[in-house]
Amino acid sequence: MPLTRVTLRQFEALVAIAELHSFAEAGHRMGLTSSAVSQLVAELESVLGFRIFDRTTRRVALSSAGRDFLASAESVLRHVQAAEKTADDLRNRAAGIVRVGAPLVIASMALPSAIREYAQTRPKVVVRVVDTPVDGLIDRVANGDLDLAIGPNRSTGTQVAGAPAFDSPWVLWCTPDHPLARRRRVRWTDLRDTPLVAAGRDHERSVAQMRLSAPPDARITPIDVVDNVTTALGVAAQGLAATLTPGYVAALAHSFGLVMRRVVSPETIRQVCVYRPLSRAASPAAEGFAQFLMEWLPQWNARVMASQQV
Repeated sequence: MPLTRVTLRQFEALVAIAELHSFAEAGHRMGLTSSAVSQLVAELESVLGFRIFDRTTRRVALSSAGRDFLASAESVLRHVQAAEKTADDLRNRAAGIVRVGAPLVIASMALPSAIREYAQTRPKVVVRVVDTPVDGLIDRVANGDLDLAIGPNRSTGTQVAGAPAFDSPWVLWCTPDHPLARRRRVRWTDLRDTPLVAAGRDHERSVAQMRLSAPPDARITPIDVVDNVTTALGVAAQGLAATLTPGYVAALAHSFGLVMRRVVSPETIRQVCVYRPLSRAASPAAEGFAQFLMEWLPQWNARVMASQQV
């Protein structure tokens, strides 16, 4: 039986007539004349090879074969309607899976809050957080491991685009009884003789680059480099050294009992970006979440900095 010749419109006519027991009312539901509905049924019966309805001058009823076939037609229409809903959700960025990479602080402190808020309007979008070192963000977006990434401003090459989301000043973290804690602002020259621990090679390089133009005796060199910012904050919390991070790390650092001091003369700013692929089209869900992040991240950063009253 050449069922490829069957149309969804024919199935719609079958179901409508079966429910309403009238060609005229089925036509009204479908926006067709009763003769057009009758033609659809006739075409369907021709393809199927059996009569679907028993017609009299008073009533329309399913034939025995029609009753047996009705469930299959209804099943087809349900699946088509489900497919239409899925396509509509995807088209309107309301469904899909988005893989977002970010370094520790953003992955643990910012993204979960962003996902919870986004889920209030897009509950079918599944956002998966992928912990990713700063050095790996761009490559993983480029090779397709990640749909999006959030992290410090880096060179992206030709396969990835970075859009600035917010700026964050570099700050000093130390214990409340640290000598520099008595100052509201700290100058770079004040750090010359201060033991510092750097979190990761990225931070180590950033500190070196920030003071590259300074005289040799004013340059800042960390006494130690650890892999994770939490380790650096833990070292600082014990008074063994202070540490430098972008200000948004305040979302995590306050739990260590540390105080934050802005570093000035000059103030150095780290830009945080949202990275998207250029070499392939982003899914509607990824594009929608990226646009949400571009608005949400600056607000999150402002709240974090305001909580420190600096």
